[in-house]
Amino acid sequence: MIYRSKAPLRIGLAGGGTDVSPYCDLYGGAILNATISLYAHASIEPLDNNTIIVEALDRKEIETHSVANKLPINGTLNLLKGVYNRIQKEYPFQTNGFRLSTFVDAPAGSGLGTSSTLVVAILGAFVEMLKLPLGDYDIAHLAYEIERNDLSLAGGRQDQYAATFGGVNFMEFYENDKVIVNPLRIRSQYINELENNLVLYFTDTSRESAAIITEQVKNVHAKNEKSIEAMHHLKDQARMMKEALLKGKLPAIGEILDYGFQQKRQMAANISNSRIEEIYEAAKAAGASGGKISGAGGGGFMIFYCPGNSCYAVKEALLQFGGQIKNYAFTNEGLRSWTV
Repeated sequence: MIYRSKAPLRIGLAGGGTDVSPYCDLYGGAILNATISLYAHASIEPLDNNTIIVEALDRKEIETHSVANKLPINGTLNLLKGVYNRIQKEYPFQTNGFRLSTFVDAPAGSGLGTSSTLVVAILGAFVEMLKLPLGDYDIAHLAYEIERNDLSLAGGRQDQYAATFGGVNFMEFYENDKVIVNPLRIRSQYINELENNLVLYFTDTSRESAAIITEQVKNVHAKNEKSIEAMHHLKDQARMMKEALLKGKLPAIGEILDYGFQQKRQMAANISNSRIEEIYEAAKAAGASGGKISGAGGGGFMIFYCPGNSCYAVKEALLQFGGQIKNYAFTNEGLRSWTV
């Protein structure tokens, strides 16, 4: 038997960064995101040779270990081993060995939540294999704890919940790890138009989000008024985006994205840079009404809202910078697991 799972990556549409502690603990955070048809995949194949093999097929990384209750966290394949270690700690199980294989449809550091989504997918495979009694909130919270506490990786909370729940969600974040996921019932014609008009562009650069997020955290601890005020505005942006999507005010979406892009720059240095600014201005000159950097910033994917039929001219302008346009569709389903 093979136990498989997949979890969708996400586009953050508004409120990005307000899900990061200590901001959300002090002020409450709000984010609006939507999952797309790019996935993190995981599979577990039981073996009978007292060997644990962990491999990232897309990164061409592999490690082989003798069966043990804890695998070494040594800088290689840490996400895979971190999930196994936590499962063994919380739900100990006997094994004669297995092969854990993963693959992600977008590169690490791309700003689509790849790392957190991969953790969710790996958890999904273990839940399927061990028949663990975990609901969506349980899986998302466990994924968060593995990344932030067990592996000490900087970041927020939205990605784990987006990958687990799927769809278009307005998420609220509070102290004591309280998260509320509000699925939005958006009319299909609005979703279709959003999908038609929203261009997903990969800058061909990945970035290390930890440094940007660490500076953002320091700014909140230091009570940096400019940074905190920007986060307040981004939280407002999430509410604005929710209203625009629910009421079908699609022409306003570009302006709302642009508003958020202006605010996000104030949160920390290196969120934007000269190349990102040049790309952004070229997209607007070609007809985009607004856009944003996906994820923490610094590189990776960018999205642009292109009203009317301007997406064709915008795509042409973007490709002058290299990179690539990524085709996608919005998805309604989150984490899915099965056995073959």
